[in-house]
Formats: sequence, C-alpha cells, structure tokens
Amino acid sequence: MSRIGRAPITIPAGVDVKLEGGAVTVKGAKGTLTKTLNPEIQVEIKDGAIHVTRASDDKLHRSLHGLTRTLINNMVEGVSKGFSKELEINGVGYRAQKQGKQLVLNVGYSHQVMVDEIPGITIDVPAANRIVINGIDKQLVGQFAADVRKKRPPEPYKGKGIKYVDEVIRRKEGKTGAKK
Repeated sequence: MSRIGRAPITIPAGVDVKLEGGAVTVKGAKGTLTKTLNPEIQVEIKDGAIHVTRASDDKLHRSLHGLTRTLINNMVEGVSKGFSKELEINGVGYRAQKQGKQLVLNVGYSHQVMVDEIPGITIDVPAANRIVINGIDKQLVGQFAADVRKKRPPEPYKGKGIKYVDEVIRRKEGKTGAKK
C-alpha cells in the first residue's frame, strides 16, 4: 500500500468537499476547485476525513493512488490557505512593477515585457526586485511562476535574471582562468 495514498486527508473547518460522479469539488474561504478523477480509484468521505483506496496492486493503480490523494490534498490546502511563489530579480536596472492587472518587467531588453494576470492568479510586487504570485491552484501558481521566470532566466556568470527566492544559481568562473 502506498504510504502517501493510504494517509487520510483531514477536512479543516470551513471547507466543504463533495463527490459527484467521478469528480471532487472542494469549496472553501478562498474559492472553489473541481477535479475529475480516474474512475479506477475510489474516494470516500467519512469521519471528517477523505480516504483514497485503489482496486488492486496493478502498476497503474499504484501510481494513481498516491497521485490522487496528493491532488485532493492540494485542493483542500489551496481553498483553505492558498499557495504562493516568490521570485527575485537580480541585475543592474532590472525591476518589476504592477500596472493594473499587468506585470511590467524591465529585464535588459530594448522593450518592457508585459505579463497579464490570469484568472485564479494574483500578482503582488512588494519591492522593485521581488514578485509574489498567489492563487488557490498549486499547479497554476507553479506554472505561472515558471512562465514569468522564463522571460529572463538567471545566467551563470553574473546571476542576472529572474529566479525563485530559494533557488541557488551555480556560478561559473568565466574567462579569468585563462589570463596570466
């Protein structure tokens, strides 16, 4: 049995979970998320917790067991607490600002890079070199943060670019090793 899959998901106060057909709907203070699940995985709610079980020990069922439990847990956590990713901008003259529902990035190009806020995502710019992306869908928050980072990924020589706050950039020495 999967260690992750067999752990029950406790439903916090203020969160409502419904099973309709092959879909799970989770409603909380921050919003509502719906996910269609594989019909070969059984999900049931009892005693204030969600239990995920599988039909057999087939390879497919084993792989779906932990995945399904984690997806439901992320939905419950998202509607109760939410998710956020922080990005940091390094480089002389590199900065970010928010104009209405757009993120405006000055990251060394001849033009400004505009990123539109999408539904389910909110962008905060607490400082000129920091971007905070918030939302209730973990996958959507992570993908949007990766898309913003892709506008100017960090380079290994000076570390200029957009990186995650906890990301470590491996630096290269450059041409100084060849001088004598």
